[in-house]
Amino acid sequence: MSHFIFVPLTLGLSILTAFFETRYVMTDDKTWLTMARFWGRLFLINFALGVVTGLTLEFQFAMNWAEFSKYAGDILGAPLAIEAMVAFFLESVFIGVWIFGWNKISKGMHALSMWIVAFATNLSALWILLANGWMQKPVGYHLATNTIGESRAEMIDFLALLTNPYGWIKFAHALMSGYVVAAFFVMGISAWHLLRANEMAFFKSSFRIAAAFGLGACFLVILTGDFHGTEIAKVQPAKLAAMESVWETKRGVGFSLLLLPDESGERNRIERLTIPNAVSILAYHDMKSEIKGLKAFPKEVRPPVWPVFFGFRFMVGLGIFMFFVSLLAVYLSRKEDFETNRFFLNVVLFSIPAPYIAGQLGWIVSEIGRQPWIVYGVLKTSDAVSKSISAVQVFGSLIGFTLLYGGLGMIGTYLVVKYAGKGPDRVPPGTVVSENRSK
Repeated sequence: MSHFIFVPLTLGLSILTAFFETRYVMTDDKTWLTMARFWGRLFLINFALGVVTGLTLEFQFAMNWAEFSKYAGDILGAPLAIEAMVAFFLESVFIGVWIFGWNKISKGMHALSMWIVAFATNLSALWILLANGWMQKPVGYHLATNTIGESRAEMIDFLALLTNPYGWIKFAHALMSGYVVAAFFVMGISAWHLLRANEMAFFKSSFRIAAAFGLGACFLVILTGDFHGTEIAKVQPAKLAAMESVWETKRGVGFSLLLLPDESGERNRIERLTIPNAVSILAYHDMKSEIKGLKAFPKEVRPPVWPVFFGFRFMVGLGIFMFFVSLLAVYLSRKEDFETNRFFLNVVLFSIPAPYIAGQLGWIVSEIGRQPWIVYGVLKTSDAVSKSISAVQVFGSLIGFTLLYGGLGMIGTYLVVKYAGKGPDRVPPGTVVSENRSK
């Protein structure tokens, strides 16, 4: 979750930065160049923090999850290696070209370098989520036993992993969520400047482009979320039951707007304002389809209901909220004087955290909803942890990393606020500003 604070913004902001620079190449309008440099600088700050927090996850496989690595290393090694050697190397090389290539390569090649960064960043997410998709829906493997009687998963069909529908749907949903993060990030910062009448033309253009980008992404988040829900219903029915707090197996399950689960009593304390058949329709696109209730599963394989149920409810609520905010942003930004609507600009400004929170809630639903399995239906989380480390060691390292990444997060936030608040730098790249002129 700490790593995923930084990842979504890189997915969308890299594309927006590449788009701004491409417009500069096509029109030779320096305003587009200034936009690429301004938003690109904020992308770089976020990218650096994403790299640092991501590296820790690689070490966790061997240190905290040694049994999992032994069991599933033959499967997950391939997508993680491809992500590192192809996607991460591509973005690392060409982000260097973009940073240091101003006035050293042609305008078109410089813009292309950012497109390569954007492509590689999104490609990186694909391989990571295909790996996670295998953990959610294991395919293309068989179980083998070594000489000392330990079982491990061995890959027998890489194509099955590559085409796993769960991984692709998860990738599409996470990708669009990242685009929403970038759109609200750009809109929110633009709104802050418009409220202060700073660089009006610059930030009005940024706002309009981000609003259109965000509206399309919000629509696709809802669409891919629907696909994801039907896949969960087929593959992980216990997770679906926890998401909707369905206890009894029945057909034509309704969706209650007011619902309070009682996990200890295996029931719902409150069920009010029910939309008939809605859960069945959302899960299987069939109003009379059967939803398997939590009571149909042994208690030891049920996911925790409260975090999954409320995580899902709040995530969906935020998604609907962001769709209407972006829709209104597209409509209002078409007006020449939309910057005079101070109330709406403040709404957009304070909506910056919304897609970040929704993304975190999505991971809570995805990962806690899979429990008690680390590989669904195959390997339990309790059997995947390292045997050679103690809870004290894990707790101590957790405190250390929390302090380290908390400090880095504060530095990153400071830098983003500093450069976002400073506004665009109008000095052309490569220009040497003398001491007297700067004074």
